[in-house]
Amino acid sequence: MTSPSEEPAWKQRAVERSIKTAKLRAAQRVQRFLDAAQAIIIEKGSTDFTVQEVVDRSRQSLRSFYLQFDGKHELLLALFEDALSRSADQIRAATESQTDPLERLKVAIELLYEASRPDPTAKRPLFTDFAPRLLVTHPAEVKVAHAPLLALLTELMEAASDAGKLRAGVNPRRVAAMAMQTVMFIAQSSGGSDDATVHPITADEVWDFCSRGFVG
Repeated sequence: MTSPSEEPAWKQRAVERSIKTAKLRAAQRVQRFLDAAQAIIIEKGSTDFTVQEVVDRSRQSLRSFYLQFDGKHELLLALFEDALSRSADQIRAATESQTDPLERLKVAIELLYEASRPDPTAKRPLFTDFAPRLLVTHPAEVKVAHAPLLALLTELMEAASDAGKLRAGVNPRRVAAMAMQTVMFIAQSSGGSDDATVHPITADEVWDFCSRGFVG
């Protein structure tokens, strides 16, 4: 028997359907804003655009934009998080062709290095312009954005540890975090005219360097 304080089942179902529909529409609006911003970034080769340009390109309202985002910074952050999440998915898919846990980890480390290197032929302002500023002004947001990559490397480290491939006493998550930061720093520091640029550090060298810290 339904107590007087409980909503009738039909009303609960109606509310749940309404909430589900509202969430779906909100997600669609967000995606249109993201697609519009991404298209503008590709066209301009920079993150130098206005919210109004995004609104116009998405064919939505300014009010709708501010219902989804606090402002341009949050929009760029969403694009940055989405790019890193997709990168993690791509690296994960590439590791699945390997059966040996250590080989899977090697593939992930090497692909992360290659993906993080500056590409003079490709304009990636989210990584070359926005990310460095974000690291200085909002380090906590950078940590959140990199969570999918860290989760993947941690998972691979744990699998390698379970298989007895890592040194005894190694903490998989801590080592994964150190490896990720090391790999990305080396990759992003490869621009310039020094010897490391003229004779680029290879993915094999990066793996060899990093793996000496955790492989048993």
